[in-house]
Amino acid sequence: MRLDDRVALVTGASRGIGRAIAATFASNGADVMLTSRKEDALRDTAQQMEGNVEVFAANAGEPDQAEACVDATLERFGRIDVLVNNAATNPYMGPSIDIDLPRYDKTWQVNMRGPLVWTQLAWNRFMKAHGGNVINISSVGGFSVEPAIGIYNATKAALIHLTRTLACELSPGVRVNAICPGLVKTDMARALWQPNEQALANAMPLGRLGEPQDIANAALFLASDLASWITGTTLVVDGGITVRSR
Repeated sequence: MRLDDRVALVTGASRGIGRAIAATFASNGADVMLTSRKEDALRDTAQQMEGNVEVFAANAGEPDQAEACVDATLERFGRIDVLVNNAATNPYMGPSIDIDLPRYDKTWQVNMRGPLVWTQLAWNRFMKAHGGNVINISSVGGFSVEPAIGIYNATKAALIHLTRTLACELSPGVRVNAICPGLVKTDMARALWQPNEQALANAMPLGRLGEPQDIANAALFLASDLASWITGTTLVVDGGITVRSR
């Protein structure tokens, strides 16, 4: 599953799942542009990776910054073969009925509008003429009801549907797929897993929580030629928790 001679752009790449995806792509031959909000964190991350990587600081929810990052990627590498829409936010935990509008708008701006804007830019700047591959990082929360993160899950459900829609609209030249991680041990999800890690792991058929590398491995597959006949699909990577509990 090599990605030689390909260029990947990964949002939210300074930590967690995005960092693991970027590192895995780079170690398997891709040239990778890492982007997230904080340049210092990006540079620290890039120094720990093998392969050809560059960094560009951009807020995934701001269209003008997304445009600048896409342009910088094309200027540096000359192409964008793979776009990974990984950046996400969850500024609110609690009942959906009580969320304030600023945090509601922020969640949709980053988690749903962001992937659409980045995909539009990659399509118009390069993929429409040359083909490509888009991978959206959604969540198993898009299939379920969880009282504390209902709005976050709603954005992830919408991203699943957007994935299917874009897979139809951008075919045959561009493949568009989604990955739905289960509970992965990232800083963003720490409030969900850290207090009860062992109990949560025991409830899973495979007996452990996910690691960022588990999602990166799935992304590598979808980005590779081994997945050349796969588009519009949602790949669940969750240790089996959506199938059953032990």
